[in-house]
Amino acid sequence: MCSLEAWDEVWRRNQFLVDGLLRSDPALSVLFVEPAVDVPYELAHGRKPVRTGLRPLAGEPRIWLLRPRKLVPKRVAGDLVDARRGQVVRSTVARLHLVSPLLWVNDASYATLSEQVGWPVVYDITDDWLLAGKAGLALERLRRDDARLLRRAEEVVVVSEPLAASRRTYRADAHVIANGVDVEHFQRASSRPPDLPTGKVALYVGTQHDERVDVELCIATARAISPAKLVFVGPNCMSDESTERLLSDGCLLLGARPYDQVPAYYQHADLVVVPHLVTPFTESLDPIKGYECVAVGRPTLSTPVAGMRDVGPPIEVCPAEKFPGRARQLLAQELPSRPGSAPTWAQRAEAFAAVLDSARKKRAKSS
Repeated sequence: MCSLEAWDEVWRRNQFLVDGLLRSDPALSVLFVEPAVDVPYELAHGRKPVRTGLRPLAGEPRIWLLRPRKLVPKRVAGDLVDARRGQVVRSTVARLHLVSPLLWVNDASYATLSEQVGWPVVYDITDDWLLAGKAGLALERLRRDDARLLRRAEEVVVVSEPLAASRRTYRADAHVIANGVDVEHFQRASSRPPDLPTGKVALYVGTQHDERVDVELCIATARAISPAKLVFVGPNCMSDESTERLLSDGCLLLGARPYDQVPAYYQHADLVVVPHLVTPFTESLDPIKGYECVAVGRPTLSTPVAGMRDVGPPIEVCPAEKFPGRARQLLAQELPSRPGSAPTWAQRAEAFAAVLDSARKKRAKSS
């Protein structure tokens, strides 16, 4: 599984699906390939590169984690970087004696690997990075790799209908497998996290990224709801400038929290907010937080983005120009929780397992 994200305590779609697949298939083993460590970049920024190589996942003997390293910038070595990573994956598969491997590609830069092996390939598209502001050579590489995988893969999976529409010109058979939630996990009562500030709290949960979060709207909202606090929980991938602007206007960025702690933040928020940009890129997404908000049932205010605007209670949709004032009105009330049901990760994993099985059959037939 060549992932765009590392296996860590935060938990994202890839981890939920891997976990579900392992639960349903006792014969399955997984090599989870994390993003490569860019050694020159880390050293140039005065940081010690994290450990690379192969390691077992603690407590799960059927999952191995592989973190490759990049020793030469891609702008210098070009396709040689991708080819080298592919060689590392192939040699690791041989080292682990994995039988009848299937290649699950979430990181499109592994298109070269997909063409080097005779394994069945599933291309899993979770974000349309072609629409995310990349430019120049980086965008051209991504377009090329995306097209190669659409041609090579036995099966293609996308996370949303807009993503399916964008790829069905090339793959009319693309499967839509949306996100889900562990309902029981989010409805289990938890005590208030000690790092939540006293007083009223408007909470954003999820990775903060300049392509998703509307920084201007967050600043306007933080000012409108004061003395209540706008609190962010999740990995911060925003630019330094965006981060500084949020902090200077009183926003509180708590950083990433382990998955088992996340429900407590939702449950003790006075209001959950989703101040996302409305762009072609965000239209391609299926936010996991939408499912989590339904499961927890705390009042939620969102801009009219895909995955949120058609859900209904407890999610209220509001245009950006009215968002700060509406957040202030909602925080002035004492609104009850209304937990609901939503599609589960177990259901999504079952659907994904069927796609993997189909890919194996198609490869066997073509061979």
